[in-house]
Amino acid sequence: MPAFWRTVRGLPGPLRAPLSLLFPSGAAQGGARRVSGAADVNSFVSRTKTCGELRSAHVGQEVTLCGWIQYQRQQQFVVLRDFQGLTQIIIPQDEAASHLRKILYDTPVESVVRLTGTVVPRPPGQTNPRLPTGDIEVKVKTVEILNSCKKLPFEIKDFAKKTEALRMQYRYLDLRSVQMQYNLRMRSQVVMRMREYLCNRHGFVDVETPTLFKKTPGGAKEFVVPSREAGKFYSLPQSPQQFKQLLMVGGLDRYFQVARCYRDEGSKPDRQPEFTQIDIEMSFADQAGIQALIEGLLQYSWPEEKGPITIPFPSITYDEALATYGTDKPDTRFEMKIIDVTDVFRNTEVGVLQKSLSEPRGTVRAICIPQGAKHLRNKDLESLNELAKSQFNQGILHFILRSDGSMKSALGKFLNEEQKLELVRAVQANVDDIVLLAAGEHEKVCSTLGKLRLEAADLLEARGQSLRNPSAFHFLWVVDFPLFLQKEENPRQLESVHHPFTAPHPSDEHLLYTDPAKVRGQHYDLVLNGNEIGGGSIRIHSAKLQRFILETVLKEDTELLSHLLEALDSGAPPHGGIALGLDRLICLLVGAASIRDVIAFPKSFKGRDLMCNSPDYIAPEELEPYHVKIAEPMPEVKVKSN
Repeated sequence: MPAFWRTVRGLPGPLRAPLSLLFPSGAAQGGARRVSGAADVNSFVSRTKTCGELRSAHVGQEVTLCGWIQYQRQQQFVVLRDFQGLTQIIIPQDEAASHLRKILYDTPVESVVRLTGTVVPRPPGQTNPRLPTGDIEVKVKTVEILNSCKKLPFEIKDFAKKTEALRMQYRYLDLRSVQMQYNLRMRSQVVMRMREYLCNRHGFVDVETPTLFKKTPGGAKEFVVPSREAGKFYSLPQSPQQFKQLLMVGGLDRYFQVARCYRDEGSKPDRQPEFTQIDIEMSFADQAGIQALIEGLLQYSWPEEKGPITIPFPSITYDEALATYGTDKPDTRFEMKIIDVTDVFRNTEVGVLQKSLSEPRGTVRAICIPQGAKHLRNKDLESLNELAKSQFNQGILHFILRSDGSMKSALGKFLNEEQKLELVRAVQANVDDIVLLAAGEHEKVCSTLGKLRLEAADLLEARGQSLRNPSAFHFLWVVDFPLFLQKEENPRQLESVHHPFTAPHPSDEHLLYTDPAKVRGQHYDLVLNGNEIGGGSIRIHSAKLQRFILETVLKEDTELLSHLLEALDSGAPPHGGIALGLDRLICLLVGAASIRDVIAFPKSFKGRDLMCNSPDYIAPEELEPYHVKIAEPMPEVKVKSN
């Protein structure tokens, strides 16, 4: 949140962003320049000024303001609010102005008014340095009630407590809040800068692709849409993936789109059934070129108030990420890395550890929780242990390093002094540190410790320890993913890690025909503070290779993708691209608790629109043209007459 809002946060009620924030000018990052001058927000409307722009320099001017009544005080003052701020209105106390007092005090708060008046300085001692408009007030001359407001379900004030469900039910009211105004305007600003960077600076073409598509193999579950052809359905695309590849075949060379995407993923935390991507594709590009493009794009569009970001971003392989952080989307704002302590335990008498080490890819790994003994309780360690068991079926051991150098642990009796010292040195433990250990198959052990690493960080921060700077932005490329993984429901079959159009790593392509599970893909993810905000790949541009992977490796029906295979066989250039998750990027940028706070009209956790009450029932007769019949009886549908 900007410094201006932090300053005035203690004030009751919303305050809007200053003009310089919402319509910035001046230098941007990376040597780019913003459009000079502030946008004219008073053109084409009946006001002459907004409620956030008046200053001492305007004293003596007659102005027209439009906005919502925020407060009424002492039958002498009214505070008017619009998207840009607050202006105090003073009502003359003479008899001639009695009708103005009556209008402004008989009108409920949140009513919309238009008024004219003269800008005057506030009396000495009555200025408000916390407000940009705090040196002036407007002496009202005329007022018109444009729309009176009924009693609202909640107050439009920062301190008013309201549940997320209530906010979403009355989203049009929630949008008036400081934070929602800031979030959506920040989103607009970033997207506009991205368009400028891509189109004006690098020759990309903004192309809209269809929303009504067909069901195709791979990826998340798709929404289906009935058509008037019996038994035939459209499908809402998970992404414009195939269309952007076809645009490359069509010679567009450089494409982008602020794309709407759809996934029927049900109730997943912080997911939406419809979401927005910054979708990008380039011909004749390699991985390094696409990564450099995205780094430049983010640096160019990054808000100045958030501080500069440095490029190039660091990069790590998938294997390194898993071994060091236990996840393919590591949060690198804090340490607590996973450490291989296998060699320490090779010659010990701990039976469970020896059994684990005898298995293929058996390992012993550890994480060190700094000063954990001072801040974590026994119940915290129990909860970490329970988490490892419930989510990963993995047991964990721990030890605490005492001030005398001894080890508090059930492990102690199985280790000699030299082994204890070797273990302490390996994990670089200090007094009062807690070390968690897990043994077993490599990937399972690392995934377990990766989850415990994040949980331990949450626990420490809940006890007042600062590990992750909330204002820091740590970008990271994760590369060299496996091209395929075994299906959970059938380990004998493979599925694409990214999607079936990802090209194999050139040095691994020969393994497609002998050991496809070992093939790396030309797939790259962009991670920000432990969240995946983008993913892309170099695509397969050979129809022969694409057909082999679909038919032989993935066992897919290629008939569903005949249009793409035919296009690839028609002189398709090498190409690749990426999609940035706009909702998640803006959520992290503004520090919102959920992506629902950066979407104007989001769906609930269960995928419902609580404001419009959708999805909703449709009368049977309206379904007939689509050859759809409901299997179970449904409630009577009330049809409104026109």
